Amino acid sequence: MLAIIGGSGLYRLPGFESTQRQIVRTPFGDPSCPLTFGLIGGHPVVFIARHGYGHSLAPHEINYRANIWALAEQGVSGIVAVGSVGGISAGVPPGTVAVPDQIIDYTWGRAHTYFEGADIPVVHTDLTLPYDARLRARLLQAAKSAGVDAHDGGVYACTQGPRLETAAEIRRLERDGADMVGMTGMPEAALAREKGVPYACLAPVVNWAAGKGDSVASVTFDSQSQAFAAALESVGKILIAAVTHGSH
Repeated sequence: MLAIIGGSGLYRLPGFESTQRQIVRTPFGDPSCPLTFGLIGGHPVVFIARHGYGHSLAPHEINYRANIWALAEQGVSGIVAVGSVGGISAGVPPGTVAVPDQIIDYTWGRAHTYFEGADIPVVHTDLTLPYDARLRARLLQAAKSAGVDAHDGGVYACTQGPRLETAAEIRRLERDGADMVGMTGMPEAALAREKGVPYACLAPVVNWAAGKGDSVASVTFDSQSQAFAAALESVGKILIAAVTHGSH
């Protein structure tokens, strides 16, 4: 069974037939919302809205440990995390979907590991390749099957939020090698690795990052709505193909 984490705008899965919702308690507190179990094309999936139903949680307020723990406890074969991003590189313009292969963490103050506290041994988790190669390949093949020209690879810069970045900050991220910028990619990827669950990201590009492309001084939701809709439509097609035709 595949798990899907929905980001901004993705509170319902296309083609998803809900069968039940389940409240899950974890040693790290409550997840963003109950888990929703259901079927896509007859194949079981479990879904959670990262920001809660109604988008009530800012990126820095999300209980990432509880979310990943709750999904892992269901015995899922992998986690596909959908997270909207702003495009930095020319190869990821608004309206496209990226499947990043690297990440840089610029967040601070977030609970980012399960291995802390009294009598808990320190564990140094290898995150050389933060996204699972087989699950990434599955998503790229699903995109091909669905007729979606997904961008293969790229560096996801994860910032703290909830504010958007300044143009100077984006120039810094670009110098660091980032291709796209979002606010929720970490510590999700690291926590999934700690739990031993394959994890990959679908990153719909909803606008140019500050100062890039045709971006203006103020990037508003209205200015990105058309690209937002186009990218989410592509994400839906990829998810359906990944669930119904993929195997992991």
